[in-house]
Amino acid sequence: MNKKCLALAAAAMAAVTLVAGCGSSADKKDGASGEQKTLVVGTEPTFPPFEFTENDKYIGFDIDLANAIGEKMGSKVEVKSLGFDALIPALRSGQIDMIASGMDATPERQKQVSFTDPYFHDGYSVVVRKDNTTINGFDDLKGRTVGSQVGTKGVDLATEAGATVKQYDANSQGWMELQSGTCDAVVINTSVALYYMKEGGDKDLKIVGDAKKADAGIAMAVSKDKPELLEKVNKALADLKADGTYAKLYKKWFGIDPKE
Repeated sequence: MNKKCLALAAAAMAAVTLVAGCGSSADKKDGASGEQKTLVVGTEPTFPPFEFTENDKYIGFDIDLANAIGEKMGSKVEVKSLGFDALIPALRSGQIDMIASGMDATPERQKQVSFTDPYFHDGYSVVVRKDNTTINGFDDLKGRTVGSQVGTKGVDLATEAGATVKQYDANSQGWMELQSGTCDAVVINTSVALYYMKEGGDKDLKIVGDAKKADAGIAMAVSKDKPELLEKVNKALADLKADGTYAKLYKKWFGIDPKE
């Protein structure tokens, strides 16, 4: 793997420990009007091109989209870095106001949080080392050691395929373990795998087989106790799609026009 990919992985691992801002979301409202003056957005920044760290700054499709939503709402956006499996607990406890982290709006998660209208549709793919000739897709994962990020659909898909699943906190760890040979394959979002290949990962890794389409779209999440915030975020998303901002951000990060 080239130096650019290794640098991206190292930076992403370091990002997990970075937290922007402090205090509860309850402290971020205007006392007189009750308006949401600061929108505290939780993310797990090792998921390029959705969210990652570059020069100690959070960037990516979700970050740009969250900032655009905040602007439409008249709110300042504050990004907080958390582990992926800590995002929903943080939302429910009031530490953050919204999750923007490439999260599938699954039925299980819908029991705990309120999801916005989906803003992205993705699938899951199997990635292996280039010299691997025995794993050609999900059907070949039985009995293999497969890496996937904790709390994601990738864990479920690898388990269903009969693999021994090695779960990790940051996606960058999966790439490094695959490269070092401590796992046989990685199951990850197709868009993230394609981005990583484009950034130089295809020197040593490859995507194999057909992707499995995700049943649920990717959406942002807010507390079930804040229906008014959900309504505002959905309106902002609709406005961003109507005025062309969404399409511009989509093409910026994925290189193509949006499919929806």
